[in-house]
Amino acid sequence: MDVLDIIKPENQVFCKTKLMTNTDLSYCPGCGHGTAHNLAMEVIDEMGIVEDTIGVAPVGCSVLAYDFMNIDMTQAAHGRAPAVATAIARTWPDKYVFTYQGDGDLAAIGTAETIHTCNRGENIVIIFVNNGIYGMTGGQMAPTTLPGMQTSTSPYGREIETMGSPLKITELVANLPGVYYATRQAVHTHKHARKAKKAIKKAFENTRLKKGVSIIEIVSNCNSGWKMNPNESNEWMIDNMFPYFPLGDIKVKGKLK
Repeated sequence: MDVLDIIKPENQVFCKTKLMTNTDLSYCPGCGHGTAHNLAMEVIDEMGIVEDTIGVAPVGCSVLAYDFMNIDMTQAAHGRAPAVATAIARTWPDKYVFTYQGDGDLAAIGTAETIHTCNRGENIVIIFVNNGIYGMTGGQMAPTTLPGMQTSTSPYGREIETMGSPLKITELVANLPGVYYATRQAVHTHKHARKAKKAIKKAFENTRLKKGVSIIEIVSNCNSGWKMNPNESNEWMIDNMFPYFPLGDIKVKGKLK
């Protein structure tokens, strides 16, 4: 029996959603993935759509999401989650289908799947965690790596002249007519987590109304890849990631902000 099952409701100030399993998270301590997972599961639980929701996790730090999310899940090849989600949503149009992807997956090897899925306006939710680096495979440069940022494959920093500018994928797909809702949020504080949860709920409500693609980008830290402790990585994220990837809504109800 879970200890939360024997605590009187009136004495509870917080309760872990039952849609998060008791499996120990494999993410590095201080990583935002765990919070993002929990927010998504809270929304699904509170909306009462557990039996009608299917998640798709590809390769990357989120590859084991099915161990932590106590809902129907399937795995996709690296970058192919939007394509798999498209097949599921078209096969079962009344289901709530979402992908959970990192920047190395969604904005690199999966760029084509992301753009074409958004262009077609598939009725899915995309949860996109952007930490500016390949977290799982050794800290290589990602499409979202900031100018001058050092990684294992850009040891002298990202050079715009030879490596191009960081890709603002959410702004890019927001211009496509198939995208109904696009927003960028964060989860490093209670305030930001509440805003992110509100955005995730809005996205699933859009699916209920069959509005097309809703994409929620979550700017997060990668303290291991950035070679910092969790507090330092959050401060670096605020000072460096947020100015380049500003938080807030980009497109709401099919209209750019």
